[in-house]
Amino acid sequence: MRLMLCAFPLLEFAISGRYTLRMQRFLALLLGIPLGALAASAPPAGVPISQKDRAELSAAANALKSGIDDYKGGQHQLLPDVIIFYNAVRYALDDQMFYQTKDVDSARKLLALGNERLAQLKLGKHPWTTTIGLVPRGYRSRLDDSVIPYGLEVPANYHPKAHQKWRLDIWLHGRNNTLSEVRFLTDRLYRKSTFAPKDTIVLHPYGRFCNAYKFAGEVDVMEALRHVQLHYGIDRQRISVRGFSMGGAGAWHIGAHHAGHWAAIAPGAGFVETAVYQNIFAKKPAPTWWEQKLWNLYDVPPIAANFANTTTVAYSGEIDKQKQAADLMASAFKREGMELTHLIGPKVGHKYEPKTKLEVARRVDAAANKGAISHARKVRLTTFTLRQNRMKWLSVWGLEQHWKEARVEAEYVDDWQYRVKTQNVTALKLGQLEVPNQGTTNYVIKIDGQTLKTKPKRNAPILLRKFENRWEVVLSLQQNSLVKLPGLQGPIDDAFLDRFLIVKPSGKPMNAVLGKWVDREMNEAITQWHRQFRGNARVISDTHLTQKDFSQNLILWGDPKSNSMIAKIAGHLPIVWTQKGIQLKDKSWPADKFVPVLIYPNPFNLRHYIVINSGFTFSEYGHLSNSMQNAKLPDYAVLDMRVPIAKRIPKGIAHAGFFGERWELTRSEGKD
Repeated sequence: MRLMLCAFPLLEFAISGRYTLRMQRFLALLLGIPLGALAASAPPAGVPISQKDRAELSAAANALKSGIDDYKGGQHQLLPDVIIFYNAVRYALDDQMFYQTKDVDSARKLLALGNERLAQLKLGKHPWTTTIGLVPRGYRSRLDDSVIPYGLEVPANYHPKAHQKWRLDIWLHGRNNTLSEVRFLTDRLYRKSTFAPKDTIVLHPYGRFCNAYKFAGEVDVMEALRHVQLHYGIDRQRISVRGFSMGGAGAWHIGAHHAGHWAAIAPGAGFVETAVYQNIFAKKPAPTWWEQKLWNLYDVPPIAANFANTTTVAYSGEIDKQKQAADLMASAFKREGMELTHLIGPKVGHKYEPKTKLEVARRVDAAANKGAISHARKVRLTTFTLRQNRMKWLSVWGLEQHWKEARVEAEYVDDWQYRVKTQNVTALKLGQLEVPNQGTTNYVIKIDGQTLKTKPKRNAPILLRKFENRWEVVLSLQQNSLVKLPGLQGPIDDAFLDRFLIVKPSGKPMNAVLGKWVDREMNEAITQWHRQFRGNARVISDTHLTQKDFSQNLILWGDPKSNSMIAKIAGHLPIVWTQKGIQLKDKSWPADKFVPVLIYPNPFNLRHYIVINSGFTFSEYGHLSNSMQNAKLPDYAVLDMRVPIAKRIPKGIAHAGFFGERWELTRSEGKD
């Protein structure tokens, strides 16, 4: 009895979602129950609210939804600014995301604001689009058509008719597993920015909840930025990105991936990689070989050279454990011949020290006032994937091998000359300079010891491709054969970084075991997309699929017998799948125990993917450290259907690997 009483506070803490796996194991042992019975979820369940409050909020939300659906005005592009309030309350009700009683009052206020905006829209007015101060807004995401909120802090001297380009700062919030839409929007109505520079608009992305701005969270930052640029006069040369804790982690990798966009990057605390931060090789089971390769999607030290294209001002508290991030980056900068500006708050932990915070602000202001240099003469790019292939006027369009370090150092020299040095790169585009070519100029490109000459057409980029270790100027980077290209290079999780559609099966499955597995996994994938990325995946039956649907990534569930689309493409895939079994070169598995999952170009539209039988691959890690929210599967895998999803990595993976640069099974297949 005494033991159980001691456990109750721990149970309450466990339900809050703020506990580690070690604590989870201890609590399971203490209570004598299976570990899985205490499995956390993201987001965690909140506190119960009264039936009266639930009924009142549900009725009010439904009324607002009816008003939105009935809107007949000419400002449909502004409806997301209303829908954000409906979604916030609807999701809180459906997902049990009221964490304190005050959240109920907040929900009422949000619904009132939604009704106010809708009434204004019906009158042809939208004053919130020109107001100053704290302004919640929303946009419709290309990924899934979901409406995603963001917040703005608009300076007091802003005027929409003033012919002025405004500086923009992006602020990335820290980790909070209970940051529901209700709480986020309430913050964006009442909580001022950590940094609010003069004459500056501050953008607060939601980041699609609590994923450290990875995957759809990273897409959200860039989509919200584009939406703000569409509605406000933003100076593209004076955009900076900052954040603290989880937001600092986001600032590090978004800063590195898109360094050419930013006048300044100012990460505070956070993490920059997985292995050291997690001390992962001291734990069991050890990470798979393919997962270690995939860390290069979001590990920052290996791509530190990208920070040469911008200004970086890092901050850490002197006694903050997360100082480790900036220390690792300082070493990475040094390896690249650079020095990191790392400001340290004396004698403080995980927070900004006031005087040092002022110095951070001063340095970021100076960099923002100077602005990014889009037409910089020197550009450096390091990447491991064509997903991250651009830096200012330079872009990479082919790699010798994915998940190996690729580098380009390019310099525009006077008299229409370029100097270029590459590693692990097969195709390049040298884009617009400050003074575009007029179609009459001969350019000289000195690349990897070769000298090339070309006279591109007016305003055309210079295109280069390597053939058997020799570079040539080409008229197009398109190829007649199937190759990995930017945005078409895998792994499986890459399909969820662009518009996608889930295609469910309508026919009878190959066998009953597979049918049950597909049904369970598909529904879980749809649920986890909503819970962890706060959107609603679009779903269609295979029988309703049309040619128009091929202009997006198709997430196909089922098998060649139950899903007609899988049947149509089966002959084009490098994997053989029949009722007898699955075959990969000389390897085979029985079809009643194993299932293939993979990503591959759609044979009917090679600009987009098909994915077979997988959602995003790290759903079971959503409640753990953000540093563990990484891609868990490569381009293809064979899964053991007998192993539950919670134990799948690595016990349930019979085989896995990456396709080659031509989407082929390589000689070292499964060992790349």
